[in-house]
Amino acid sequence: MTTKPPTVTEAEWPNLYEDGVFYPDEDGVPLPDAEFQGSIFRRVVSPLETWFSDRPNTRVNGNTFIYYEQGNPRRFVSPDCYVAFDVDVSTILYHNTYRIWAVGKPPDFVLEIASPSTARHDTGAKRDLYAQIGFGEYWRYDSTDDSKFYGERLVGERLVDGEYRRFELHEEPGGVLWGHSPTLGLDLCWDQGRLRFHDPASGQYLLDLDETEAARREAVAARSAAEAALRTETDARAAAEAEAEQLREQLRRLQAQQDNGG
Repeated sequence: MTTKPPTVTEAEWPNLYEDGVFYPDEDGVPLPDAEFQGSIFRRVVSPLETWFSDRPNTRVNGNTFIYYEQGNPRRFVSPDCYVAFDVDVSTILYHNTYRIWAVGKPPDFVLEIASPSTARHDTGAKRDLYAQIGFGEYWRYDSTDDSKFYGERLVGERLVDGEYRRFELHEEPGGVLWGHSPTLGLDLCWDQGRLRFHDPASGQYLLDLDETEAARREAVAARSAAEAALRTETDARAAAEAEAEQLREQLRRLQAQQDNGG
């Protein structure tokens, strides 16, 4: 990987420097296949961000720089998604990059999304590099029905003695292909081109962005309907109370007439 020359000084952005070495947080080059991967990326990363949001010292992100060789800003990778447990998140946020030597460990889980320009690299040189760096789990996901980029819909591997070994995958009668990630404690499921995360403890799927938004809209609609029903009930109660008061007033007048000998 290459990086652009420094465009800011250490005095201006000290967080991007270390011992006089500039570690940029972006290279000014558009992401490859961004239009193809963009929506897929958001659907993949968002459920994990939500799922682990209340777990301390955990960072979920993607498409950010992970530097793996101190003193050499040309040595970085940028996985589509990573999850790191038991790390100092403030260090990552301060540098706006993931410097393995500063954080203390590489991410525990990485995932790549197949795309036209990256597929060959993901299954070859990048896979070897991830093993060398020490990413504990490496998953690859191809959203296409015919697996035209990776040649496989879903692959999960665990690092053992410096080499990746595959997890067993299972295919359900409906065509859902899934494997379990011990690191995440979740199942990764290829379902009609979508990658979904399943919690085996609860038996529920994690909601992605679209599903979360749909659930939010449904909740808003349900709340609006409940509020409308409550207003209707309140208005009906008020009307009934007003009618009852009218009847009571009529009874009082009749009683008064009788008392007056009318």
